[in-house]
Order: sequence, then structure tokens, then C-alpha cells
Amino acid sequence: MKAVQTNQAPAAIGPYSQGIIVNNLFYSSGQIPLTAEGNMVVGDIKEQTHQVFRNLQAVLEAAGASLETVVKTTVFIKNMDDFAALNEVYGEYFSSHKPARSCVEVARLPKDALVEIEVVALVK
Repeated sequence: MKAVQTNQAPAAIGPYSQGIIVNNLFYSSGQIPLTAEGNMVVGDIKEQTHQVFRNLQAVLEAAGASLETVVKTTVFIKNMDDFAALNEVYGEYFSSHKPARSCVEVARLPKDALVEIEVVALVK
């Protein structure tokens, strides 16, 4: 196992890594809408989802992977009423390549985020 760390995404806010590579698979920790400097993006589900994808792209790149090599995503959303808006942004990042996905409404996310996404990807 190899831990992945990049300054281009927010540092872990607990006792975990940004992601782990095992063999040729990368498992990301959940990304919330924090900037790389650790500031929470204040805004609607769309703005927060764009920041989550910026973070995911940074950790994927550090792992030697990319959105194109993602095989599975798990989306945690605070309010299922935001599902359509989330999907609109999600589709901008996964347009032709569509990994498997789960989406779950949760009572609360870290730092009261509206969305958190984790991925599993093939390492190039």
C-alpha cells in the first residue's frame, strides 16, 4: 500500500490519508468542498460540487490516475432535492466516461458540506 498526498487538494482533517494505492487501484478518501488551503466553499450544491471535483482531480493526478480511469464513485448528498443540480455538474466531469456510482442522502457531512464524493480508479 502507498499513501497519496498532494498540496493541490485539502489536507486530511483527521487520522487518514487523501488516498491509498493498492496494486493498480487508487481509493480516495471522501472529498468535500474545501479549497487546497482548507477554506470551505460557501455556495450552492453546484459550486460545492465543482470544488469537490477540483479536489478529486488533484488527488487522482497525484496517484497517477484521472477521471477517465475512475471505475466507481460514491456520492454523499445532504439533500436529495439537490440531486438534479448535482447530476448537472457531475455530468460535466463524466460525460462520455460513466463510472459506476452510488448516491446516498445523509443527515450531515463534515464541516456541514452539501456534498462529499469518493472514487476508486485504475492507476495508469
